Amino acid sequence: MRDFFRLHANGTTVKKELLAGLTTFSTMAYILAVNPMILSKTGMDFNALITATALSAAIGTLVMGLYARLPIGLAPGMGLNAFFAYTIVLGMGYSWQFALTAVFLEGIIFIFLSLFHIREAIINSIPENLKHAISVGIGLLIALIGMANAGIIETGMRHVGEGRLDGVILRIGNIASAGPLIALIGLIVSAVLMYRKVNAALLLGILIATVAGIPLGITHWPAGGLPVSLPPDISPIAFQLEFEKVFSLDMVVILFTLLMVNLFDTVGTLIGLCNKAGLLDAQGRIPRAKQALFADAVGTTAGALLGTSVVTAYVESASGIASGGRTGLTAVTVAAMFLLALFFAPLFAMIPAAATAPALIIVGMLMMGAVVKINFEDVTEAIPAFLAIVMMPYTYSIAEGIVFGMLSYVLLKVFTGRHKEISPVMYVLAVLFVMSFLLQ
Repeated sequence: MRDFFRLHANGTTVKKELLAGLTTFSTMAYILAVNPMILSKTGMDFNALITATALSAAIGTLVMGLYARLPIGLAPGMGLNAFFAYTIVLGMGYSWQFALTAVFLEGIIFIFLSLFHIREAIINSIPENLKHAISVGIGLLIALIGMANAGIIETGMRHVGEGRLDGVILRIGNIASAGPLIALIGLIVSAVLMYRKVNAALLLGILIATVAGIPLGITHWPAGGLPVSLPPDISPIAFQLEFEKVFSLDMVVILFTLLMVNLFDTVGTLIGLCNKAGLLDAQGRIPRAKQALFADAVGTTAGALLGTSVVTAYVESASGIASGGRTGLTAVTVAAMFLLALFFAPLFAMIPAAATAPALIIVGMLMMGAVVKINFEDVTEAIPAFLAIVMMPYTYSIAEGIVFGMLSYVLLKVFTGRHKEISPVMYVLAVLFVMSFLLQ
């Protein structure tokens, strides 16, 4: 195990990797409840979705751990599951079987793009300043997610009517309520433990916050003692593909949207996480990028067959990286926990979102450190980096931040006569970005 994962070369140990995996899983476990809740709106079986979510996450993460050997967890992606349910099915009127077919086709396309190094070429074409900016932007985004989950802040990111937002964009929450209180308790505990160099600081912060939530009425022990049961039957949703309407304009639009959003969500997440872990090489490239991208493609394809939406890399993996995770053993641990969750799902579900918020907030702070590596003296570098950073939390989207950063980079370099600094891949991406805006 030490030789396969190169633990010594990466300055880590089995204990650190296992603790990092537990920390990452604890910040991702919410997807076991949230993904079924969203996708069941389409008429899919809720209980079967729990099994599909856990299995697809385990498969994708296991490939990431054993093949790419990176400390990154994968699961059905937030935002993409909403696009599946609310746009393809409820909005466009297609069946959930048709939506699963679109996800399956996207997975197959991504497998080919990964095998032929096309996705890897996209990652390598991103300028170094933008790579650092992506890391910073992700840090702000996950800190925002953590604070919103805890109720420390409230957002108006709820779509109503004709694409408008309901209420204010951002405001302070009720700090005296249970959620913010246990989040702040966990935050202080985690910070003190980090100061004392405790490797499990973030995980212990989550557990202590969960316990603190019991008297405050936000943490509820499952009824009937320790819940152990067989996984729910997956047959109502597994292998339910529908190819009758594949050759339609709607399918082209759906596939293009899924490909663009997932491509840059994954690319941005991998860059940000590997940057934080110190795994990028001297040229700013992700180690074993082809294998990492292949992992999310396999996860997506398997997820579609099992009955769930697009599987992608999770920014919450930064919590495990901050706890010392540096190799695929962290990801293997996450995968094992998702499989275990099939038998103890209610136990893992008892961890409130507010209890995981401290880990996300601290990780956001740590990822902000990359801002000092950005060149703010050159405006053609500074503006794209700034837009990439601020647009991620402003739009609640890693992909949107990358689009604004890369498109502004190309335009500024062209209009200032520095077009030689732009790679051919960047030109192609700029055209695709413009097309994506026109198709919205």
